[in-house]
Amino acid sequence: MATTQFRYSRIPAEAEALREEVRQFIRENLRDYPPSLRAQSWMGFDAAFSRQLGQKGWVGMALPEQYGGTAAGPFARYVVIEELLAAGAPVSAHWIADRQSGPLINRFGTQAQKQRYLPPICRGESYFCIGMSEPNSGSDLASIKSHATRTGSGWVLNGQKVWTTNAHHSQYMIALVRTGEKQANARHEGLSQFIVDLSLPGITVRPIRDLAGGEHFNEVFFDNAQLDADALIGTEGKGWDQVTAELAFERSGPERFLSSMALLKTLIDALGKTPDALQAREIGRLSAKLVTLRNMSLSVTAQLAAGEHPAWAASCVKDLGNGFEQEIPEVAQLLVEAEPRQEGGSEHARVLAYLAQMAPSFSLRGGTREILRGIIARGMGLR
Repeated sequence: MATTQFRYSRIPAEAEALREEVRQFIRENLRDYPPSLRAQSWMGFDAAFSRQLGQKGWVGMALPEQYGGTAAGPFARYVVIEELLAAGAPVSAHWIADRQSGPLINRFGTQAQKQRYLPPICRGESYFCIGMSEPNSGSDLASIKSHATRTGSGWVLNGQKVWTTNAHHSQYMIALVRTGEKQANARHEGLSQFIVDLSLPGITVRPIRDLAGGEHFNEVFFDNAQLDADALIGTEGKGWDQVTAELAFERSGPERFLSSMALLKTLIDALGKTPDALQAREIGRLSAKLVTLRNMSLSVTAQLAAGEHPAWAASCVKDLGNGFEQEIPEVAQLLVEAEPRQEGGSEHARVLAYLAQMAPSFSLRGGTREILRGIIARGMGLR
């Protein structure tokens, strides 16, 4: 049974001191950025903005200084990410490299891999995507079929990934594939991770258009793609342990409850200073949930900073946070008679249209509810 508990955790003063500097940077660089673009936030791709953040030292913050990072603690990074997402800044270009790929390479990679990949990540110039989900597998990673076969000089990669965020913009993918036979009684064995150069022959990337008209997700096909021997990251056959550690960072941050913040802000503006009793109650209820989720997320950050592995707690944050993000468009339509409009209309109507269509995906990315609740149940000793 899980022994992890959510404990109140205050952001240390040295990390909190960053907040005003980040806010000033946002005011200067996103002064005329409209709410309809702020709504996209961590799906908004802006390479120039990512490079600006890299120049400030706000990408790859937790990575060692010798590779271009600032060796900052988890709380300093939390402050920066929280402010960027709350403001709706376009962070998609560097997002996955900063949050997952860089820390993964730093933890499991060889010295040559660290020297090659980490400095451009810290400069906000190198973009990664994550190759996990596959057709007929979804979030059940143990059922994946893509495989890499060892050759005399490296590996041959075959298979397919799907719902891969930003693959069409990325230079690299960290892919979880099979390097051994799947055993019925050991489904998590025989998996390995590879750093895949997406420009290699035999790799095809096809964007998937979403309901809001954007192209964020992709299908990626591997057809006898030739990988060098040093494409393997970490230990062959230990990919499951590596990816589990990676997901703890993905599932617990402020991005798991701030995706609909642009809509909450335009909703409050639309209600004005004299909301009726129902409107005031609902805004108060959403605000209370937001504060609670933030405290839960900070608790997980404190556990990560202490070297713990709070997979159970991180899953709770993601599950509850996704529910909150998906609730905001429903409440917005209840409280204000504003027809969602993808074109024309008010900024509130455009933000509502975008997030009402994107919200269903919030509980899919990074692990479905079914997978998360399985982890939670296991942590509670219920399975």
